[in-house]
Amino acid sequence: MKTKKIIYWTTTILFCLFMFFQAYSYLNSEMMKKAFEHLGFPDYFRVELAVAKFVGAIALLLPLIKGRLKEWVYAGFSIVLLSGAFAHFSKGDPINVWAVALIVFGVLMASYFSYHSLQEKLQRD
Repeated sequence: MKTKKIIYWTTTILFCLFMFFQAYSYLNSEMMKKAFEHLGFPDYFRVELAVAKFVGAIALLLPLIKGRLKEWVYAGFSIVLLSGAFAHFSKGDPINVWAVALIVFGVLMASYFSYHSLQEKLQRD
């Protein structure tokens, strides 16, 4: 149980730190603004996505949020990361740009599966 908790919290905190960093960058970095333009997204989407990433990361970190809401947060982040990777890939961006989203998706999946493993263990006990 202790190992599962360590895996869950480590992957979740790493993922959320990355989401906080991205949300901050979306709002404050000229380079990110240009990246959204490059992908063909409207400027309001950059702000909307920053807010969603910030709120979603907080939801993942709060232990009192469980069940369906947490499932929706994981699903939303999965869609965002896979869509981001596909958007960069389809624009012909180099692998070091779009593969980051896939690596972060892997961290998210580690968090998701360890979360479910912990929940199952708690229900059995």
